[in-house]
Amino acid sequence: MSSDARDTIVFIPAWNEEDNLPDVLEELHAELPDAHVLVVDDGSTDQTAAVAADHGAEVLSFGTNRGLRAGIAAGYAHAAEQGYAFCGRIDADGQHPPAELRRLLELVRSGECDVAIGSRFVSGEGYEPYRYAPAGIRKLGTGLLRRGMQIALGRPFHDATSGLYAADAKALPILAQPYTSGAPEVEAILRLDLNGLRVREVPVNMRERASGESKLRGKKALLLVITVIGTLLGARRLRRGR
Repeated sequence: MSSDARDTIVFIPAWNEEDNLPDVLEELHAELPDAHVLVVDDGSTDQTAAVAADHGAEVLSFGTNRGLRAGIAAGYAHAAEQGYAFCGRIDADGQHPPAELRRLLELVRSGECDVAIGSRFVSGEGYEPYRYAPAGIRKLGTGLLRRGMQIALGRPFHDATSGLYAADAKALPILAQPYTSGAPEVEAILRLDLNGLRVREVPVNMRERASGESKLRGKKALLLVITVIGTLLGARRLRRGR
């Protein structure tokens, strides 16, 4: 990415990620050295904020834990308010390779799309099909989500819960609006579609968490599936009313 990447911000929602953040930030700075980096600290009780600052990131801290949807909205809102032309988002747990984010930002910067979303489940461009095989409740949830997105959008969308995003300035006010469901990424895709923005699902590789346990497992994962279905049904009703 060229030196004009100084018009780019990358934000990282983080809650108690002091162990994973150093490697994430170092890799991000290596891949996108000119991008401004913001860590949205969601009321962490560990040293997340201090670690982020020590590694050169700007830190936006909530006084209490407000949840991922608040962190996502705050990151996009900050990017819009500061007038950035391009914005990336990666997670703090090490699952999203910054090299893949760089690819997404290059696509958006080229004008091919307004938003590029990294997908574990689409193939092409050298990425093999079936790279990831969800099991158990995740397999059920993935199947239901794909079917629901097909109905809501009228076209396939394979990885609607991905948090690996690149967006241009047109998308930022839409993505910065408060999220009302427990499935903010799904809600974001539906909003972007309703507003006529060009969204591209791009094949990427993702990794396992660098350390710690996922905050979305067991009953929480099942609850997410139910929440997503409710979000999609609401979107379908909204489309019928237009």
